[in-house]
Amino acid sequence: MEIKKFDVGDVLEMKKQHPCGEKKMKVLRVGSDIRILCLGCGRDVTVAREKLEKNIRKIIPSAETQEQN
Repeated sequence: MEIKKFDVGDVLEMKKQHPCGEKKMKVLRVGSDIRILCLGCGRDVTVAREKLEKNIRKIIPSAETQEQN
């Protein structure tokens, strides 16, 4: 399985929605566990990278990431 590349500040569009109804999450910390923030209710969640990567539909890069490339 291919490792998906994303950085702090990127927005992830998930396959399944958060209980509040929002599908977009912002990346706060990257490592073996990923810390994400729900853009709907502001809930902070830490998820294992492997589990998170299976549930990502689309990665929306932050402005800083786009400027570096």
